[in-house]
Amino acid sequence: MLTREWPPDIYGGAGVHVEHLVQQLRRSIEVDVHCFGQPRPDAQAHPVPAALADANPALQTLGVDLAMVAATDGVDLLHSHTWYANLAGHIGGLLHGVPHVITAHSLEPLRPWKAEQLGGGYRVSSWVERTAYEAASRIIAVSHGMRADVLAAYPSVAPDRVVVVHNGIDTAVYRPDPDDSVLTELGIRRPYVLFVGRITRQKGIVHLLSAARRFADDVQLVLCASSPDTPELGAETAAAVDRLREERGPECVVWIKEQLDRPRLIQVFSHALAFACPSVYEPLGIVNLEAMACETAVVASAVGGIPEVVVDGETGLLVPYDADEPRAFEHAFADAINVLAADPARARVMGARGRARAVSDFSWEAIADQTIEVYRAALRG
Repeated sequence: MLTREWPPDIYGGAGVHVEHLVQQLRRSIEVDVHCFGQPRPDAQAHPVPAALADANPALQTLGVDLAMVAATDGVDLLHSHTWYANLAGHIGGLLHGVPHVITAHSLEPLRPWKAEQLGGGYRVSSWVERTAYEAASRIIAVSHGMRADVLAAYPSVAPDRVVVVHNGIDTAVYRPDPDDSVLTELGIRRPYVLFVGRITRQKGIVHLLSAARRFADDVQLVLCASSPDTPELGAETAAAVDRLREERGPECVVWIKEQLDRPRLIQVFSHALAFACPSVYEPLGIVNLEAMACETAVVASAVGGIPEVVVDGETGLLVPYDADEPRAFEHAFADAINVLAADPARARVMGARGRARAVSDFSWEAIADQTIEVYRAALRG
């Protein structure tokens, strides 16, 4: 298993996916994990080579990938996650003569804002991804929407090599917590709308902050948001928070910049009026499953794989997104939040239905079994 993220260094949905998938896979097969960074007790970690310490981040990634290739001789199959590890899987597959399976969590052609973060490295990451996808034995898409995106972005990929295996959620871990002591600790008052995610264009946080200007007067916005892609985006987000506070008062938004540990985050999920997911691009969105598993209604943009998770009108409300009409999206998003604020009983019913859906349709055990079937197909050729 080739991944950038591995505990304790997890910052996004791909890392959550790998952590839980490996835990389930290891009940059936032998899995070695190779990750980026410093030594771990349960994985082989690969730091950036010293000679590339000051290089563009894309070159640093390639250096780590080559170290992974050298360390994976003797395996039966390589499975990579995100472009950060795709080259290790591709070259490793060639060098060792084994199948390479990719899980598609996102696609570089659909994330042009990454040029802000990587500069010319974005062209490198795009080349890496295209090369790996076009040669992969199998590609696992985390939603039907993602499968369609893969085939549209890389038309030379044979459709029968792209299979759908959804992301999952551990509903024994993510479940409603009646304890609400963390709310006082963090200065949160009810009712509140919750956002959890990195500060990146993809997550639509700037749209959410604009929408919050139209929230009902008593609704507080809680942002669990950190790790901006660029200093400029971090400054833009901070300025938007400041404007919101100036318009609606200093307590209208609570910005939690630290990464909350899982127990405290589950408490914050559990007591929210709604979870807000205003993403402009989202292959599936594990964070929506986390909210649903905690019995929280979801208000989300109707993009990518989100409609495969959030059932509009039953487990939450979906808002159409049009990149050419951002103001209309922001207004509609605020209207959806206000619908639930005016009818919290409806929000609670949606939350209960959301947990039932998470339990029945998105267990990691089933997802691991499906993933092993993909491995068997790749090994057969």
